[in-house]
Amino acid sequence: MVKRLGKGLDALIPDFDEHEDTIQEIPIKDCRPNPYQPRKTFNADSIEELKESILEYGIIQPLIVRKSIKGYEIVVGERRFRAAKEAGLTVIPVVVKELTDHRMMELALLENLQREDLTPIEEAQAYANLMTELNITQEELSNRLGKSRSHIANTVRLLSLPDQIISYINNGDLSMGHGRALLGLKKKSDLMDVVKEIRNKKLNVRQVEKMINELNNKKAIKNEKKREKDIFITKTESILRDRLGTGVKIQRGKKKGKIEIEFYSNEDLERIVNVLER
Repeated sequence: MVKRLGKGLDALIPDFDEHEDTIQEIPIKDCRPNPYQPRKTFNADSIEELKESILEYGIIQPLIVRKSIKGYEIVVGERRFRAAKEAGLTVIPVVVKELTDHRMMELALLENLQREDLTPIEEAQAYANLMTELNITQEELSNRLGKSRSHIANTVRLLSLPDQIISYINNGDLSMGHGRALLGLKKKSDLMDVVKEIRNKKLNVRQVEKMINELNNKKAIKNEKKREKDIFITKTESILRDRLGTGVKIQRGKKKGKIEIEFYSNEDLERIVNVLER
């Protein structure tokens, strides 16, 4: 059973109608992959299985292509195209459609989303590219694709993670859930340490969320203590300024600190010394 993405999504993806569309056979050498294909990797085992099916039954459903300056560009059916090449076919059945570049990009994403063929990172990059190319908002993209705006927003946010983490998500070492949990870590310099622990201990998403909440709470407590110390220093500086009648700055280090007292002449310095000696 095919899992649906949204209401009426099937109507968004061009298909062929045997009564209206002409199916023709074209040389496979005249076809090239969709330049806007969001999927960067194709499972070799899946292509092999499809190749065996094509060798036995042929290509049952024609590919959707558009005419280009040289030959044809595949709109829908790149897996069938790759498997057909592996099977040694010289011609393939196609339906030719007239489509803009933007529509090509949109349909390539829709086809892959419907078949759940994209990694979370490929999906995120495709959303980002569509919004840029079409100059539309997340809300508008949501309406066009039948995906919730929150899903699109959360997916695109994965692209803000460090490249190494993006790579882990893309190759399946980390899930989208792991990535979304990592986005919640406030101290970004700790990200790779957390990822190392996730991989070493094979932590699930719930465990990662719990770890990040604990790390964020520790940071909050630490910041609160720091604020308390800052309040004490600020108050002390104010007392000393009033007492000495000049600018005072207190700097606290890990083991020691220093007090800087401003003076503007020898007479001013002598006045401050006299105040301190009282």
